[in-house]
Amino acid sequence: MPSHGLRQCIGDVSPYLILLVIISTLGPLQFGLHLAELNAPQDVISCRVKPAVSSRLSSVLSFVSSQDKVAASTLPDCIPMDDAQFAAVSSMFTLGGLVGALGSGPLSSAKGRLPVMRLTSLFYATGSVIETLGASVVMMAIGRVISGVGAGAATVIVPIYISEVAPPRERGTFGAMTQVSINVGILVTQTMGYFLSYGSAWRWILSSGIIIAASQGLGLLLVPESPAWLAANESVAKAKQTLQRIRGRSYDVEEEAAVWDSGLAPEEEGLLDDPSTRPVGTNPRRDSAASKASGKNSSHLGFLQVIKDPLYRPGLIAAIGVMCAQQLCGINSIIMYSVSLLRDLLPINSALLTIVISAINLVTTAACSPLPDKLGRKTCLLLSIFGQGASALVLAVSILFETKVISALTVLFFVAFFAVGLGPVPFILASELVGQEAVGATQSACLGANYVATFLVAQFFPIINVALNKRFGGAGWVYFIFAALAVLSGLFVQSRVPETKGKRDADEVWGRTRRID
Repeated sequence: MPSHGLRQCIGDVSPYLILLVIISTLGPLQFGLHLAELNAPQDVISCRVKPAVSSRLSSVLSFVSSQDKVAASTLPDCIPMDDAQFAAVSSMFTLGGLVGALGSGPLSSAKGRLPVMRLTSLFYATGSVIETLGASVVMMAIGRVISGVGAGAATVIVPIYISEVAPPRERGTFGAMTQVSINVGILVTQTMGYFLSYGSAWRWILSSGIIIAASQGLGLLLVPESPAWLAANESVAKAKQTLQRIRGRSYDVEEEAAVWDSGLAPEEEGLLDDPSTRPVGTNPRRDSAASKASGKNSSHLGFLQVIKDPLYRPGLIAAIGVMCAQQLCGINSIIMYSVSLLRDLLPINSALLTIVISAINLVTTAACSPLPDKLGRKTCLLLSIFGQGASALVLAVSILFETKVISALTVLFFVAFFAVGLGPVPFILASELVGQEAVGATQSACLGANYVATFLVAQFFPIINVALNKRFGGAGWVYFIFAALAVLSGLFVQSRVPETKGKRDADEVWGRTRRID
């Protein structure tokens, strides 16, 4: 970044904004935590093995060991589960996520971003308590569903909130923080799993969600409502006051808030409407007045309105397709099942490899966060899909022929390529492909589709993996499927997803004809 660009970024970003981003991203962090929490201790939780306390714990976790004995008196060390039952418990998280994703967009448009974020912390805490105390498959599944509702809502609301409080010039970088925080959660839970996969100590992994949820709930007491939402629903004066507080006293917010004074009150300031480039047949002031006369807010469109309107349909299809591609290229086959999948196939401890994978995912995502603003969203997506598809193909062949070193390295490349585009871009793309009035509904629909795809991978990956290995012999056959899905995903992105880098709004992205009414 040029020096003047760096100075501008530093000038735009206040310590208070950093605090808001950290607190708000505790929601996506818990998504990553719950997504991977059953991975490392899978065999212990399901009663397949009962290893003794590892020596690596003896010097640092003696307190946990003593408390574990107390817990063991009332809770079982493990819950007997076969592959199908364990897959069902894992996938229940995504079903809850689907509910949370579909419901949170409209709710946040009506009630505000902040109340929904506070609600997510309540769902996270409740789900974590039930999971921690779970003594049966049903209890574990219920806890996963409730945690999933919080995760679904968080992954919809937090990217929108961050985009509405972030400076316009740094939205791409700040937008990547959602994926970075997810990776932090994954790394934390994988590391805990490496140390606590014994006896009933795995319950401490699940209980960590209670602590983080409580921290999030307290932290949100310091977080203000989104200025853009305030401008659209309460008062422009209050929105300006909040924006000034976020930017700092010396920052001039008039340019950023000018669009609110015009009566547009968008959910994202980046979608500015130039009077010389308005869609044919639209007039923001007229539409705003008509909306108020009819008692409806034009910035809050519902699912059916977005789906039925041909103006939004291309953007909705593109955004949903990218969200599905994020999961169907196979990343969660590694995140959720790497320990059991790679056990006995690779030359190092699979649980340790999983920590390395999570660390690489985090570092690569953080390092690549400026790329969507530099190379473009579409370019990053295509690079990511091509890299994951090639890695899946090499991984399938290397596992099949038991070339363990190549398998280990390929897993790392598989995860690294995910971080280039498929990790961060889908979370910021939806708000750039549709008008601001459809952002809430579109983001909910996209995350809903994402959770459906995640459910398919979580539920059927282990079943299909075992079935293919028995049918053809050896292992790794399932990654041929992921390679094929990557090809299809690449064709979809190439043909249906436009580049949004440097585009002012959705109309410019889609090249729609405009005139002044």
